[in-house]
Amino acid sequence: MSRLVTLFTGQWADLPLAELAPQVKEMGFDGVELACWGDHFDVSKALNEPGYIERKWEVLEASGLTCQAISNHLAGQAVCDLIDARHKAILPPHVWGDGEPEGVRQRAANEMKDTARAARKFFDARPGGAPDRVVVNGFTGSSIWHLLYSFPPVLPGQIEGGFQDFADRWIPILDVFAEADASFALEVHPTEIAFDIASSARALEAVSKHPRFGFNYDPSHLGYQGVDYVKFIREFGDRIFHCHVKDAWWGHGNGDAGVFGGHTEFGDVRRYWDFRSPGRGDISFEDVIVALNDAAYQGPLSIEWEDIRMDRIHGGAEACAFTRSLDFAPSAIAFDSAFNKANRGA
Repeated sequence: MSRLVTLFTGQWADLPLAELAPQVKEMGFDGVELACWGDHFDVSKALNEPGYIERKWEVLEASGLTCQAISNHLAGQAVCDLIDARHKAILPPHVWGDGEPEGVRQRAANEMKDTARAARKFFDARPGGAPDRVVVNGFTGSSIWHLLYSFPPVLPGQIEGGFQDFADRWIPILDVFAEADASFALEVHPTEIAFDIASSARALEAVSKHPRFGFNYDPSHLGYQGVDYVKFIREFGDRIFHCHVKDAWWGHGNGDAGVFGGHTEFGDVRRYWDFRSPGRGDISFEDVIVALNDAAYQGPLSIEWEDIRMDRIHGGAEACAFTRSLDFAPSAIAFDSAFNKANRGA
């Protein structure tokens, strides 16, 4: 049986969920991955407001949609980051508070703990029962991202200190995920503690391979870096708790800006890489699906739609159809087993 195809609502949070849901169904999706911003999913209301969760499910059911994951990238980003004015624009006011950096980080950590509790409560109320794994996708932030290019030379212990800071801040959060019987899936991504295979392995070690820590696999953040995005699945298959379908192309710029982007905006013709609608970039999704099947991944294929060159309704529908066309269930038998049966019956 092929996997559910869902839409991550993060890039659609300008629309109320009640308005978005019918459009998601019309584009052909089975469900959504709800973002914890806009009005799509409010962690505090889910925990404290009577009837809030039930109303969310009613909105989804009215459009024939389901949900298998929620995502809280924005609060997660602030847990380990060096906080500055940019974070105020993405964080809920109760997390930003007075903006004092350590206070922001502590409140962000508490928000992620509450997200684990809210996710369990939300999915326990899901019509038909909770999914096998309750997943919260998100970011971790990083206190050492600014040290990516090692000049001035990185001092002994600085990188290790960053991974220790990540462990100190996230292990208590992951312990709450365990108490709530939920799992956290880091979207491996530049600006996070893990942004490629090497740093993902190091992050796993830092949290002592905590059973509630895994990955939201998204090849679009790996390919343009030169990271083997199929090898990532082979390396961490048992830690892939969720999967984004997002495409990117690279090598299409005019040579003015490289992998670091040259401080250009998405859609600038000078860029070496850019995000594209699934099927229109350079990611080999055929290889991705084969590797996911080999890893026995059974979760949804959630489209995170980002393509500045395309209308998003057209793009969403096209991406959904593309994803359905490329997905297939693995075989339950060896393709040549019929030969042996034929011989035995002869």
